[in-house]
Amino acid sequence: MLLDNVPNLGSEGDLVNVADGYARNYLLPRDLAAPVSPATHRRLAKLQAQREDQRKETLAGAAKLARSLGNVSVTLKARTSAGDKLYGSVTDADIADALKEQGFEIDQSAVQLEAPIKELGVSDVRLQLHEDIDATVKVWVVEE
Repeated sequence: MLLDNVPNLGSEGDLVNVADGYARNYLLPRDLAAPVSPATHRRLAKLQAQREDQRKETLAGAAKLARSLGNVSVTLKARTSAGDKLYGSVTDADIADALKEQGFEIDQSAVQLEAPIKELGVSDVRLQLHEDIDATVKVWVVEE
């Protein structure tokens, strides 16, 4: 019985048949699966309840952060060449660092840039704070 989601094998709670070596050397030591028994069913129910509580707490925190990011904008200075083109580019790491300077703990992976910003101006950047919650911040790129 799987105790967690395993890519290309199954989801939490699924009953799967695997080779003995795979179970013994990979699934069992990493606590991803356990042999089927009444104790395993109780353990899985307890794990699912804990994960659901943690998910609700994370969701509430992300919703609160999204509300506080409602009207936030970030100004980044960059060197430019002729025109409005930047020498380098503004990346998700730059945006995450600028938000941290303003007191928002945003992980770099939450910044959803389709491509690095390479021109001066204003851009709306989406932040994925949780799988169900997004926020948008304005990023102003100005000449240094």
